[in-house]
Amino acid sequence: MKTLFINKDEVKELLTMEDTLKAVEQAFEAKGRKKAEMPCKVYLFYPKYNGDIRVMPSYLPELDISGVKVVNVHPDNPKKYRLPSVMATIVLINPKNGFPIAILDGTWITDMRTGAAGGVATKYLARKNSTVLALIGAGVQAETQLQAILQVRPIKKVNIYDINERVSKAFAKKYKNMYSSVEFYIAKSLKDCVADADIVSTQTPVRKPIIMKDWIKPGTHINAIGADAPGKQELDPELLLISKIVIDDWEQASHSGEINVPLSKGIISQKHIYAEIGEIVAGLKKGRVSDDEITIFDSTGLGIQDLTTAYRVYQIAKRQKIGMWCSLVSK
Repeated sequence: MKTLFINKDEVKELLTMEDTLKAVEQAFEAKGRKKAEMPCKVYLFYPKYNGDIRVMPSYLPELDISGVKVVNVHPDNPKKYRLPSVMATIVLINPKNGFPIAILDGTWITDMRTGAAGGVATKYLARKNSTVLALIGAGVQAETQLQAILQVRPIKKVNIYDINERVSKAFAKKYKNMYSSVEFYIAKSLKDCVADADIVSTQTPVRKPIIMKDWIKPGTHINAIGADAPGKQELDPELLLISKIVIDDWEQASHSGEINVPLSKGIISQKHIYAEIGEIVAGLKKGRVSDDEITIFDSTGLGIQDLTTAYRVYQIAKRQKIGMWCSLVSK
């Protein structure tokens, strides 16, 4: 019995956004039908090094697949060590005997499945005639949000705002060449970026609100991606009070998602949460019901998203004979 090792370059070669959207939607549906075993993320903090790791185990009995992801967040890595701020490793485990069937680089999978989560939420919560997308933050995560949302809505214009204008310009230049029918606009301010947006995607590391209630027009859908640890928030709490809030998981979102700070301050409570996205995907609750409502998807990232996406990569890699087989366990 051998373990298949799949590195980042191989994962990037094998994994398409189309496949990732299907895998993530499958994961959400399983959770919505309560067919997933997924303990909350476990955080281990390294205050001395301004970093942490998160451990995310999961099991989908109906698909008979299981796995665990270990992912770090070290913001100082690029400057200090010339390493990415975020790196991840995924181990796929055979539920029958605990054997590690595959070890995959999970960094690209994390980026792709997070983008796909925004894409799935957009599919169910954004107006079908949405044509203007606003991206707040123009890093890697903005790239996969863009790729996913372009697959589910007829986007004609993309507004971009990043604290570093050079990053915004580089992003626009890159994607103008890939999507020639889409207009890319470098916004002058955050308010300017979201003013005409039908869909807003926020992917920043901020700890104070940067998107204000009065800037958002009726009918807008927002993917709140950046808040992934206690104390982080990107949206004006007053905006949450007038919106339909959809989360990916109550335990995670209440601890470290966009809703964590307003909850801790008593601004909102659990009664303000409309649904988990899995309930909507599974057909247990309706998504958008009018063109005027503002919807917010609070995305914290679930282990089952990594699991279904990694397993899809593993299956394709085996078929195409990509990766390296290793003997990790001796008989």
